[in-house]
Amino acid sequence: MAEARFMRPLGAIFPRGNRLFGGSGEHGEVLMPPWPSVAAGAVRSRMLSDAGADFGAFSNGQALENPLLAAALGTPRDPGQFRVSWFSLARRFEDRVEPVLPLPADAVVEDHSSTYLFPTALPSSLRSSSDSRLPLLRQLKVAKPIGRLWLNEAGIAAWAEGKPLRRPDQLVTTSELWRTEMRIGIALDARKRSAADGALYTSEAIVLNQLQHSDQATAEIGFLVRIEGADGVVPDQGIVRFGGDGRGALVDRCTARWPDADIERVARKKRFRLLLTTPGLFEGGSRPTGVGDDGISWVGPGGISARLVCTAVPRAQVVSGWDLARRGPKSALRAAPAGSVYWFDEVTGSPEAVRAGLSKLAREGFAAIADFPDRSRIAEGFNNLLIAPWVGD
Repeated sequence: MAEARFMRPLGAIFPRGNRLFGGSGEHGEVLMPPWPSVAAGAVRSRMLSDAGADFGAFSNGQALENPLLAAALGTPRDPGQFRVSWFSLARRFEDRVEPVLPLPADAVVEDHSSTYLFPTALPSSLRSSSDSRLPLLRQLKVAKPIGRLWLNEAGIAAWAEGKPLRRPDQLVTTSELWRTEMRIGIALDARKRSAADGALYTSEAIVLNQLQHSDQATAEIGFLVRIEGADGVVPDQGIVRFGGDGRGALVDRCTARWPDADIERVARKKRFRLLLTTPGLFEGGSRPTGVGDDGISWVGPGGISARLVCTAVPRAQVVSGWDLARRGPKSALRAAPAGSVYWFDEVTGSPEAVRAGLSKLAREGFAAIADFPDRSRIAEGFNNLLIAPWVGD
């Protein structure tokens, strides 16, 4: 059974991701939203603490005594059933929490209208060696798109149906969610236990809005996390250490409505769009798990197959981090960012196999096909997705 939790940082946070800095006078940039591994680390550390586990022994691979906790967390080298199946920004109203996602790469919003990119085959005079189509924008007149927009619950549903996106009913601006502040810091000399000479630096900090007025009610901004495979051991409330700086965040049990995939429609039309809700770590770079060496043929769960027709992937990220158990850095991997969109058609397989395979993909993400890059990264919440009908069906 899935466990939903709302995390609300108590103050400023510094989600730097892979954007490191180290020299004097340098500037540290933030990454929003943070990687899902931030939430996974916060929750798992709190689970170990609540059980009174020996962190050192756990890091060295010793099995946990609590059978429920052992089944959920396993060991650092052999993870258990714990998996973050959803992580996003969120708005909490009095009785529920709604997820907030980055604007998908196939959606374009202008001042008074919105439209979608559509996979288009280029004329023969412009074709390249690739058989893939390009995501092109069809508009009556040239207009500058609006950036820094996010989808609320109604916006996610509208995107899934290919309907126009409207402000403020379905779209949220970055300024409604958080503000960026500049902080000045001084590096410390570990030997002298004092400030290091000439090591002054600046760093960005994220402060989530305390209260955001909407038509529905007053909302708090935080993070929504859904956890699978840890029934009975996920903390219901209290404080967790959020991120590498150890900033405090309140965690509470919550109720959320999750986006549903219209599997029946996809199975009937035999084509669909796929949206990454968390960064995708794929062996082929931005090419998703299951796609063959030809860059087109795709094999999904249960032996179903399809053709990758088109991709809309923003600039790649690099995901790394620090492994506390191994006391060293995690491997740096190129990632397709959340909001990337992939178009598939020619879905083949029996009707039952297609429905079962796509349902498994929607539920488990690309972990339904392979545990790439490894089970630890899958447990941290990477490679999660939404499935939606092809716009224009």
